Amino acid sequence: MGVLSSLYTGVSGLTAQGEALGVIGDNIANANTIGFKASRAEFQDIIAKNLKGILGGNQIGRGVKIGAVNPILTQGNVDATDKTTDLAISGDGYFTLSGTDGVSYTRDGSFHFDREGYLTSNDGQRVQGFQSDDKGKIINKTGDIKFPRALIPAKGTTEVNLDLNLDSRMDTGKVFNPEDPYSTSNFSTGVEIFDSQGNKHLMTLFFNKSADRQWDVRGMCDGKEVTGGTPGKMAEVMTARVGFTVDGKLDTEEITKQAFNFTGGALQGQKIKIDFGDSITTDKGKGLDGSKQYGKDSDLISWRQDGAAAGTITNMSFNDEGVLTALYTNGQAADLGQIALAKFENPEALFKAGNNRLKESRDSGAGAIGKARAAGRGQLFAKSLERSTVDLATEFVNLIQNQRGFQANAKTITTTDELLNEVIQLKR
Repeated sequence: MGVLSSLYTGVSGLTAQGEALGVIGDNIANANTIGFKASRAEFQDIIAKNLKGILGGNQIGRGVKIGAVNPILTQGNVDATDKTTDLAISGDGYFTLSGTDGVSYTRDGSFHFDREGYLTSNDGQRVQGFQSDDKGKIINKTGDIKFPRALIPAKGTTEVNLDLNLDSRMDTGKVFNPEDPYSTSNFSTGVEIFDSQGNKHLMTLFFNKSADRQWDVRGMCDGKEVTGGTPGKMAEVMTARVGFTVDGKLDTEEITKQAFNFTGGALQGQKIKIDFGDSITTDKGKGLDGSKQYGKDSDLISWRQDGAAAGTITNMSFNDEGVLTALYTNGQAADLGQIALAKFENPEALFKAGNNRLKESRDSGAGAIGKARAAGRGQLFAKSLERSTVDLATEFVNLIQNQRGFQANAKTITTTDELLNEVIQLKR
């Protein structure tokens, strides 16, 4: 009977509209959930009854069903926060997490470090990223993002780079006396170096002009810091000779002696390269970078060395490429890792696993892992979070619309009930 079929049609409408109300309610409930994407219920009609068989046309509908519930993958607002480990994605990428239930993905960047030093989500999933090698260089190897809590080892100096000017107006022939080095040299300056145990030593460089465009260099440290040295007297640890061209450019540089033998159990015979610049003859360079000889007062313009004492982490921060950088008590900085992002061919098909996490599905395809700002994965923002894409005004309008749809389908059922009651009353 056609009246009975209309009853079931009304029931299908109640079911579909009720499920749609559930989708809207879920959106409203997650209006403040970090990284949440609003969903939309999409209706489909049920196969209709054909009055003329396979000829088509003259069909009676059988109701409605929920055909799909798809997320609307628009970009949420990115709001600044004050938390170092907060990260937001602007683009199509997803953070990659690893836990007891395997790999999952999320847009929620409200991370923190646990007691073991791992960067984790709020439900304990470990954030995945590209690792760094011993020299702080990011390599193409993924794993858990972690910062070391232990004392980082000391590093002995292996190279000192000098950029200075030696006054060409200085007279030659000044005889250097190690007992009175300051008054018997044309110029002196100091640089810091570290032995193999991370102890800092001040090395004073004394320069004597031996001929036009030629200078002798002596590096000396306090005798109490040098094996076999005499406390209170300067001990010679290196000698060198540098030469310049007629227009003041660095031409030659030669280390003639090295005796970096520091006390306290440090490495004896430590090798330290003293580099005066891009010399023309020695380095096959242009003589433009580094030391010069010009007619102005001698001066140390800049210097740097690659040694460091042992240290612990004092601060950490992410940059907008997802690189985690640590600052140590010894003044050094090192990259610890870089956040890895995943991109999917069909992100709408990702499976919701709860706790703001998503799982890969057959229809979503495999996640392509890479770095931010590459292959459309988007850009990362440090100290920021992506807010929910739920628009409460839109959701309440949809709520009213689906509520009215529910009421209308209920009215179909009550009307059908009245018609059935008339049928029953035909026989009295």
